[in-house]
Amino acid sequence: MCELVLQGGIVLGPDGPAVADVLIREGRVVEVGGQLRAEKVIDCGGALVGPGFVDLHVHFREPGQEWKEDIESGSRSASAGGFTAVVAMANTEPATDAGHLARYVQERGREVGLVDVIPAGAITLGRNGEHLAHLDELWKAGVRLFSDDGSTVQDAGLLRHAMEYISDLGGTVAQHAEDPGLTRNAHMHEGAVSSRLGMQGIPSLAEETIVARDLALAELTGVRYHVQHVSTAGTVELVRTAKRRGLPVTAEATPHHLALDHTEIERMDSAYKMYPPLRSPEDVVAVVEALRDGTIDAVATDHAPHAAAEKDVPFEEAPRGVIGLETAAAVVQTFVAPDPVSLFERMSVAPAEVAGLGEHGRWLEPGVPANVVVFAPDVEWTPRRFASRSENSPFLGRTLTGRVMATVHNGDVTYRSK
Repeated sequence: MCELVLQGGIVLGPDGPAVADVLIREGRVVEVGGQLRAEKVIDCGGALVGPGFVDLHVHFREPGQEWKEDIESGSRSASAGGFTAVVAMANTEPATDAGHLARYVQERGREVGLVDVIPAGAITLGRNGEHLAHLDELWKAGVRLFSDDGSTVQDAGLLRHAMEYISDLGGTVAQHAEDPGLTRNAHMHEGAVSSRLGMQGIPSLAEETIVARDLALAELTGVRYHVQHVSTAGTVELVRTAKRRGLPVTAEATPHHLALDHTEIERMDSAYKMYPPLRSPEDVVAVVEALRDGTIDAVATDHAPHAAAEKDVPFEEAPRGVIGLETAAAVVQTFVAPDPVSLFERMSVAPAEVAGLGEHGRWLEPGVPANVVVFAPDVEWTPRRFASRSENSPFLGRTLTGRVMATVHNGDVTYRSK
């Protein structure tokens, strides 16, 4: 591992941004200052140099659905997006509901070596909502965030027991909030556009009723509770109120819910089909404001690859989900336009804290692990292809502002833009 200098960037340190060089040696930042030298130099050209991005919510499909994505292709995609750590959801085949399955994900991530791949653990066996998963085994294997993502834990009694157990362990319960009784046979947001298209819609209440119930259970049990992919103004208010009352609740929003609304569905393009669905313009405004004011803690992509043949079908028949790792920072920069500190707080510092990842999300100063991204916030580019195995992105062919120029993981350069 040779010495590396990131030269001439705007470095995000504990005292704020400053023009400086960053010297990296043996996987750590060893100096931040001027006129630093090393065997290898990356000219940052005034770009932002900060802690590598952390994604709380990805689907790498391995094991079981590697034709969509696997840990190697997903890691390449993450690195190209400036991420140095990702939390891989448990909806694999088999589900990550036991210790040996969590260890498999970790070990494959280490073999690939491009990003830290952190497994989430299922809450229930097989994610079927009937019996608790092997929670203690998962904890001992290093799992800190538990979710049946892709499914909601519907049984309130079972969820209460899970919350009590996970609270005792010290973990976090993350919920995919979807009342299936309100979403069955529906494919988009319930509103004016669904009425115009004659398509059954998913009401905002499908998300909000689950979040309201779960917040009550979280208060009862004392567990740390994380709301996945917030999409409605109502959910924003529920989270805001819970935080004001001192509940240990955090929340994430996806780039697509910060940028797009349900009018996109008029294209009848399955690249815009995901869950939660794209909501109303008013919901988008509420989610953006919640990200800005900290009600929503983190941006998380919900990177959900599907093969082209699966998506290239009529809208109603297509699977839900879109990719997002390689465009996430650019979408946030384009549609939210945060200041540099806020960008890194929402995409690095806060998600690392939620996931309990002490080696990530740390402002750059001597001694911290060298997990770093170089991000040029003013560079325009148009995504044409992806490192991911899949291309089901609503931002394919759209001009975005903000580009990842380089990613450094544990001191190694894992990505350079061409």
